[in-house]
Amino acid sequence: MVVGGEDQKPLPKIAAAFEALAEVATSGGAAMELGPFSLACAHVSVCFRCLGIAFKFVEKDYVTKVDDLIEASKSITTLSNMIELDIQQDCVRQNGSHTRNLLRVKRGLDMVRVLCEEIVKLEGDSLRDAASLSYHNVFALHHGWAIQKAVAATMYGLPSKSQLFERLNQDENSVKVEMQRFIRASVPVIQYIEELFNSRQLGIDW
Repeated sequence: MVVGGEDQKPLPKIAAAFEALAEVATSGGAAMELGPFSLACAHVSVCFRCLGIAFKFVEKDYVTKVDDLIEASKSITTLSNMIELDIQQDCVRQNGSHTRNLLRVKRGLDMVRVLCEEIVKLEGDSLRDAASLSYHNVFALHHGWAIQKAVAATMYGLPSKSQLFERLNQDENSVKVEMQRFIRASVPVIQYIEELFNSRQLGIDW
């Protein structure tokens, strides 16, 4: 399964989109717009898709949350405004709220970041340890035992590293370059989102 169409080589598009967001995140005052953020996050979904059945449930949940943010961006300009509206309506923690969905999307980005970090330094061809670590570090604390057990079982269905690179339509060297770009850019973006929550005493562990 090689990604096709506009996503023939998705990693450069993902890296560029997050580099633009990182400029905002590190600008020292500019508000991050919801439209560009949600579209950048939509590009990331291909990373879950390329992992196959093992992360199908993560991909489905992530895409649903991103789609909600894209729809919200039609009437709400910034991430900050979106959270404030949910605070005013006292629905921050309700299922389906934009703020709750933003937190879930943030976790998806964090998992992809950790996975990229592990792949960049991976010497073997198996992705099992890298994927298990990224899941454990980001999602395991928020999933019950049954889900964790199901995820562990699906890890045997992961593609190999070489198969993943083939699906991304790039060789190992170019994949690692683009992953490093994404890692560097995603860190300040993720920190920016966490600060939006923490500065309002909303917390991020729910």
